[in-house]
Amino acid sequence: MIRLTPQLKQSENLGKDSLADKSLRNTMTGFFKRAFDFTAALIGLALLTPFFIIIGILIKRDSPGPIFFWGSRIGRYGVVFKMLKFRTMYETPKSYRGPRVTSKEDDRITPFGKWLRDTKLNELPQLWNVLIGEMSLVGPRPEDPAISKTWPTTVAREILSVRPGITSPASVVYRDEESMLHAGEVMRKYLHELSPDKMRLDQLYVRYRSFWLDLDVILWTALLLMPKIKSYSPPEPLLFVGPVSRLIQRYVSWFIWDFLIVWASINITGAFVRLFGPLDIDWLTAVKMAFGCSLLYSIAGLLLNTNRINWPKASSWESGRLWIGWFAATAIMFGIHFYLGFGSLRFYGVILGASLLSLLGIIVIRYRGQLISGLISRILTHKLNSSVIRERVLIVGSGRTAENMAWLMGHPTYSGKFQIIGFIDDDLLSQGMKIYGSKVIGRVKDIQKIVKDNDIGLIILADNQMASKNYNEFRNMASFYPTRVVVAPDIFGSLTYLDGKLPDKDDGSHLDNFQCQYCLARHGNHPQ
Repeated sequence: MIRLTPQLKQSENLGKDSLADKSLRNTMTGFFKRAFDFTAALIGLALLTPFFIIIGILIKRDSPGPIFFWGSRIGRYGVVFKMLKFRTMYETPKSYRGPRVTSKEDDRITPFGKWLRDTKLNELPQLWNVLIGEMSLVGPRPEDPAISKTWPTTVAREILSVRPGITSPASVVYRDEESMLHAGEVMRKYLHELSPDKMRLDQLYVRYRSFWLDLDVILWTALLLMPKIKSYSPPEPLLFVGPVSRLIQRYVSWFIWDFLIVWASINITGAFVRLFGPLDIDWLTAVKMAFGCSLLYSIAGLLLNTNRINWPKASSWESGRLWIGWFAATAIMFGIHFYLGFGSLRFYGVILGASLLSLLGIIVIRYRGQLISGLISRILTHKLNSSVIRERVLIVGSGRTAENMAWLMGHPTYSGKFQIIGFIDDDLLSQGMKIYGSKVIGRVKDIQKIVKDNDIGLIILADNQMASKNYNEFRNMASFYPTRVVVAPDIFGSLTYLDGKLPDKDDGSHLDNFQCQYCLARHGNHPQ
């Protein structure tokens, strides 16, 4: 059994949770992948048949033996199949008795076979395996059954869950595999050095596979066969999120979304304007306007880097870039149509109305993940408030740490377990006011009564300064029993001391468990 490298162990744990979440997407990807494979293989075999005949004649002239070689390989779900290749070795018993892996100086390879291997043309007959469904154009390279027995069970199960491919990210990285192996130590080096990393790359392919990834791998495979760029080694991230994936995900997909939104906005606004009179905008004009406006949005996005923002995780401030791009695109649209002589007031009303409506749609479509999760969270929280018994939480503080704790308690992961009853704040003006979704229900001196009256199960100290000033109230944690008391990490306070300066000893702070966590950890003692 191969001893797993640290990288392989790490990759084995990556994405286990995401595999279940992506099952539906993988099913759809599998359907389109198979349709694409079948079509491409059928066209490829039809076009390459004359070329195959020429290669077959050259193989026969090079050495006696069959034109093709049928090698046993391990396929999807561990089923062994016969993989088709052009024969590149002498047809002798020695060729069958030697190592399962070949090196550059392997004397079993024929002169013409060496050229076929260098150009990878010996792999083209595998289009037949693709056509009949045993292989795919892109997928983990099928391994010899004897070598596959050395794979760890969990790794083998994951890799063999998809069809093997003619090419793969591992094939791109190890396209010169034979030159990395030397006679006498071929199997040892392959099994202990190359194979574990190839397995890791195959696992990553299985986890991140998509139609766009397949196109990226095909593109890399074709490019790196060219002599002038053959020596280039693309970084690993570019193997899995390459030029095609980036173009589609960052530009083309957003252009399509924007086009559909703008086109729908023009039609909706046009229908409204037609209620008050005729409007000279036919469907072709609407399409042209939507295309032009979407193109302007894309250019603005390119200049403002909006296409490089991960919108499901973007802050609300990032929407400012969308506003800037929208304003510029709208101004240009007005200028172009004014220059072209469109003088109808209704026409410009359509442009303005559609522009405002499309801005709303563009913002919604980019923040849709956050909007949907926020809506679901609110619905679940409303239902839970009346139907589920949860741990009742009291948060001491009203600053940034308290805000983060409120967000954490409202997250779907914890909203089913905890319910915020309210906040504690000594500011008299804040009493009875609602902050972060819950009310301020008292001051520190009222905590004991609030805990008793509201059956509080958990107190979160989210303001170290407040806890320090009211030291005596929190000195004896046992006084709150059975209510639990936890201290929220004062990340924001810790950032204050990143310059190495200590707080003044006369600032009234009590150096206890609630204050200056960063200073104590860094200096190991009290700053006296």
